Amino acid sequence: MADLGSIFKAYDVRGVIPDTFNVDIARAVGAAFARVVDAPSVVVAHDMRPSSPELAHAFADGATSQGVDVVFAGLGSTDLLYYGSGSLDMPGAMFTASHNPAEYNGIKMCRAGAAPISGETGLDDIRRLAEESLNGAGVPEHEGPKGTVTEKDLLPGYAEYLRGLVDLSGSRPLKVVVDAGNGMGGHTVPAVLEQGLPLDVVPLYFELDGTFPNHPANPLDPDNLVDLQAKVRETGADIGLAFDGDADRCFVVDERGEPVPPSAVTALVAVQELRREPGATIIHNLITSAAVPEIVTENGGAPVRTRVGHSFIKATMAETEAVFGGEHSAHYYFRDFWRADTGMLAAMHVLRVLGADQRSLSQITEEYSRYAASGEINSEVEDASGRMAAVREAFAGRDGVTVDELDGLSVTLPDGSWFNLRASNTEPLLRLNVEAADDTGVTRLRDDVLAIVRA
Repeated sequence: MADLGSIFKAYDVRGVIPDTFNVDIARAVGAAFARVVDAPSVVVAHDMRPSSPELAHAFADGATSQGVDVVFAGLGSTDLLYYGSGSLDMPGAMFTASHNPAEYNGIKMCRAGAAPISGETGLDDIRRLAEESLNGAGVPEHEGPKGTVTEKDLLPGYAEYLRGLVDLSGSRPLKVVVDAGNGMGGHTVPAVLEQGLPLDVVPLYFELDGTFPNHPANPLDPDNLVDLQAKVRETGADIGLAFDGDADRCFVVDERGEPVPPSAVTALVAVQELRREPGATIIHNLITSAAVPEIVTENGGAPVRTRVGHSFIKATMAETEAVFGGEHSAHYYFRDFWRADTGMLAAMHVLRVLGADQRSLSQITEEYSRYAASGEINSEVEDASGRMAAVREAFAGRDGVTVDELDGLSVTLPDGSWFNLRASNTEPLLRLNVEAADDTGVTRLRDDVLAIVRA
């Protein structure tokens, strides 16, 4: 009996090819998706992984079996798929496993207008219908003609749309090193940043190769930034940009090759959006730096704190009509981009600020980086809930300490230092993030928490 529980995650589908994910599953999911979203047309795109074209075509075959027409966009980044879903006003499916190793693939699905699909909003139904099909029921018969597949290149429209949101034509000349990690940034960056703009783009690993021959396409791992940092220093570049495999996340390094924390990028972009729309709401998740809500408030905005995860961010943005949202993981969400995440648009905002200022990027971002942080620290534990309870008990009774459980356990101490401890959704891990006034404070608080977690 087919059980897709191992590949259906909280927000997407992801598995190993062909052991847990294959063309038969993709076809069944395509048919189920068509039935759940109940739309006349859907848009499908895929990344550069060797298995992606075959899987995407199988998904399209499943969708058309239900009488649904498919706009097949071919190669694209995840935010290009969101552009297609938004601009065409139709549900979409992107075949990618983002930053996962080459043997993985998956599907990110959305409703029309790039609205997210989670377990509660349709993903569980898609899984159930796909399992029924794979377990002998077959793809349900559709009364009427089969849907059609039409190929459409979305890249020119995507590039034009982004360039209409952020005008870089007046920038001072900038040298920009971009590490695409052999991922989809190598497809989208030339269209967006290399056409008639005062940017000297120095490409690193733009060749599309889903085997990732140079390094994993995960810029949050410092080991994967080494080549970008070296090239920035070697060429005297003004800035470095690193994209993940499906190019929906972007990580920034300054002219010294030093990483710019995603929280600082969130604050910088928030200030730009508040200048354009004074008093607007800005979303930040609970692991972003305390500097983010401080800076938003200082600039007349309304900060709203939310749980980690794109579904929560997008839902809160819709409820509050927020103009922008940022996460510690370098996901950036824009109301003007259908509330979807796009690393490219965030990078363009940073480039515009840098291009309008004679200061270096490190000087500009210094004002947005107010505190020291640990980064995410993972601990493998057998009893995650028990360890969480022990940490809560150890801190909750202290004078001046505040505790909340919006997402995991967040504890703030009287001196303003804080930590968040969250259980992984997929692994026996507890994830710890700590922030304090300085590195000494981070080390002290980190060690106090880990002594309990790892006891």
